[in-house]
Amino acid sequence: MSFEIGLWLSVLSLTIWIVLVGFWGQFWRCDQQLTGQETDLPKFPKVCVVVPARNEADLLPISLRSLLTQDYPGSLSVVLVDDRSTDGTASVAFDIAKKLKKTDQLKVLIAEPLPAGWTGKLWALHQGIQYTETLKEAPDYFLLSDADIEHDALNVRSLVVKAQQENLDLVSLMVKLRCEHFWEKLLIPAFVFFFQKLYPFPWVNNPTKPTAAAAGGCILITREALHEIGSIESIRTALIDDCTLAQAVKKRGGRIWLGLTHSTHSLRPYTSLETIWNMVARTAFTQLHYSLGMLTVTIFGMILVYIVPPLCAIAGAIAGNWLLAIVGLSGWLLMSYAYFPTVKFYGCSPVFAFCLSAIAFLYTLMTLDSALRHWQKRGGAWKGRVYSH
Repeated sequence: MSFEIGLWLSVLSLTIWIVLVGFWGQFWRCDQQLTGQETDLPKFPKVCVVVPARNEADLLPISLRSLLTQDYPGSLSVVLVDDRSTDGTASVAFDIAKKLKKTDQLKVLIAEPLPAGWTGKLWALHQGIQYTETLKEAPDYFLLSDADIEHDALNVRSLVVKAQQENLDLVSLMVKLRCEHFWEKLLIPAFVFFFQKLYPFPWVNNPTKPTAAAAGGCILITREALHEIGSIESIRTALIDDCTLAQAVKKRGGRIWLGLTHSTHSLRPYTSLETIWNMVARTAFTQLHYSLGMLTVTIFGMILVYIVPPLCAIAGAIAGNWLLAIVGLSGWLLMSYAYFPTVKFYGCSPVFAFCLSAIAFLYTLMTLDSALRHWQKRGGAWKGRVYSH
């Protein structure tokens, strides 16, 4: 009887993978990528980069330098909002601009105390954007960039050309995350894979589909689109602020695009299981809308989709039940086939493609921990602040 149940579960899991690979927006192909846009524009619009920075003194010499040395033919300014840092972030930023002789291009703001009803990052972004309203000439685009992103020298130009040529209101990059140490190689590509499965990029980029998402580390948005949705204030309580922003823009008829890139990187290290665990646990339960029912369905779904195939393949082989083994192995191989393009994109060994079940098990535990943190009122956190909902 137990083998019959296993067979039914493995058949169901295999069916799900057939649907995912064949009919779920081709999310697994990793083919939505921003390449260098060399085409010139008649006139390059004015861009203002807004960078929320809280205790980022160690990374700014690379990330801020990459912004101040952009190869961009138009007007480009940077507003860095120092969100109550204790490590001298503001002075480091000034020193970098001074050494590059770019002090006229950089404005450093010291953030006001965090008011109730705001997350720290969005409050910092809001103040940077509000500052531009006081300028004589407002920017045409805002580039919302995390302080740990090293931008390729042509990144701003490529983003703007993409937006102008395709009449896009928002262009976002899932920047290439660091993938050097063991835990990064094991877990980081899967993080990107799961994100693409949740928000298939081809569907995000299709104006006729309701799916909307963005990656908060690098978002170019028109000033008009931002104003139409009520600016940053309209999403001020969002912990998953990037996707909330994209959803607001697309809901009002805006055109958005989300893709991958090899050339713009995150500098944030995730050298231990704990650092990756905390990153995921911060927002996993938020993604489930704090619902116990959705949490239960998610856990069951993760087990069925990712863990059942290899278990049935191994159990069937040991017991000599070859039908169970073959169905389970088929699901396992199809899963690995779908994951392989992401593993390849990150330059990892193909062996990792066959480890997705174990990786998914760890992510399931992280999701459970995210729920526990919420119930214990430890909520989500950004740079040392904790938010409970």
